[in-house]
Amino acid sequence: MRTLMATMATLGNPRAIPILSPPRSYSRKTGQTTLMFSSTISPRILPRIFSGFAFNGNRINTRKFITPWYFVQQYSLLFRRTMASGGGESNGDKHKHTNRLVNSMSPYLLQHKHNPVDWYPWGDEAFKKAKQENKPIFLSVGYSTCHWCHVMERESFESEEIAQILNDKFVSVKVDREERPDVDKVYMTYIQAMTGGGGWPMSVWLTPDLKPFVGATYFPPEDQAGRPGFRTILNHISKQWEENRDKLMQQANVIIKAIQQHTGEMHEPSETGDMPSAECISKLFNDMKTSFDEEYGGYGKEASNMVLKTLEFMEKGGIHDHVGQGFHRYSTDRFWHVPHFEKMLYDQAQLAVLYADGYQASKKENLAETTRDILLYVMRDLSHKLGGFYSAEDADSLPNKTDSHKKEGAFCVWEEQEIKKLLQDERVTNKSGDSVSASYLFVKHYGVESEGNVKPHQETARAAGVDESTVAEQLARAREILFEERQKRPPPHLDTKMITAWNGLMISGLARAAQVLGEEIYEKRARKAAEFVKKYLFDAKSGHLLRSCYRGDDGEVMQM
Repeated sequence: MRTLMATMATLGNPRAIPILSPPRSYSRKTGQTTLMFSSTISPRILPRIFSGFAFNGNRINTRKFITPWYFVQQYSLLFRRTMASGGGESNGDKHKHTNRLVNSMSPYLLQHKHNPVDWYPWGDEAFKKAKQENKPIFLSVGYSTCHWCHVMERESFESEEIAQILNDKFVSVKVDREERPDVDKVYMTYIQAMTGGGGWPMSVWLTPDLKPFVGATYFPPEDQAGRPGFRTILNHISKQWEENRDKLMQQANVIIKAIQQHTGEMHEPSETGDMPSAECISKLFNDMKTSFDEEYGGYGKEASNMVLKTLEFMEKGGIHDHVGQGFHRYSTDRFWHVPHFEKMLYDQAQLAVLYADGYQASKKENLAETTRDILLYVMRDLSHKLGGFYSAEDADSLPNKTDSHKKEGAFCVWEEQEIKKLLQDERVTNKSGDSVSASYLFVKHYGVESEGNVKPHQETARAAGVDESTVAEQLARAREILFEERQKRPPPHLDTKMITAWNGLMISGLARAAQVLGEEIYEKRARKAAEFVKKYLFDAKSGHLLRSCYRGDDGEVMQM
């Protein structure tokens, strides 16, 4: 049966893009593998990616080169915690394998606690073992709502045979990039320098003193179409370590020295400070203008936010969850058809500001409604009872309660017949006295065109012979019916970590909406969140903000 999304503009579209199959290529190259042993670093890549780091024994020091956008780009998300704090297994929790990650507080690390891989958390225990046994370290970095991290775990880290190789030949270390963005940034810098791209899961092989010598992202378990699989890579690296260890160590030193040297050159203070010149700003604007997609908004292949036209196409498209509110992480096509279904707090926060500003500039009521839509989702689904905001919802979930394998987007997709059945009792009378079904209005409104555009209410009203206000009311009712039905499905995992930086963004979004829309509810919610940050994420003695806190199983706030 044809699979469709009620959250998207592909409803009723016979040429709808299949959304449950993995993409052939991934924009951040997590679906592609590039393995580099070469110590050559592209000078074209370096200036764009380095923010500075240095190795000092077993410690990694990162420079304080952090901007608000750094938080948006560099930090990702965690699954709902699967066990109470303090570690240990419950009496009824029976698994064949349990590794050291069982005592972690990170939901991402806890996700791997029953892998046959003998995982170590990042720390001295793993580093001492690597030095004592003279083994290379296999470092795997990811985050809990990362689709390709789930795939690699299922394919490779749950494999007994692959686990045996890792356990015999390497010291395997698992890092949650949200808990240790410093570690993530250092080794992602290396990956980007060596391959020109990056992504998660990140796979890096290190010397016992933590210097990288091989790196890539996702690997399939076996060789595919001329590309080496993870098993092949592990055996090859193990052999190289045994036969050419000194060369690999020397190569690692050369790479680190080059990165450190270039990083130092990049961050020498300039006479003009950090402010770009007027000429630079003008050139940037002209470059952006040249690449702007006049038809659908965004910038060519990298569809992103740009002023009113882009905001309106985003609101109409599948990147917007029309049933459950809020926005998905990104669109995989220029039409805003097919999203990556993960929902992230920082996206909601910044989009709330954008849509509020768009409404203020244009007075278009649909932009105000989209602002309210975003905030409804956040206040309903991403809110802790004491005022903080959770990080994200995962893209993957079980298609139904009897399935054991999660699929991306399963929570948000519909079959056309299911929609018709749910809406069969909802009807309105048009101007000619004929009865019109809600399912007809819904499908008509949400994308019978090949592009999948959501039609304006007046176009749907004209086609059905129903007045515009009736169409709006009926569509709202139809969305409510689908939302209620969708809530019966197995939900995606909720990442209940509360990150200070992202909470700050969300407070700004609420405050901006309160200012522009003049609605007190958003101001009150912003104040409540600010009080939460002050109480749970601020160290009054040092005057410093803490990084994050967790929601415990019983709803209490837990610190790291």
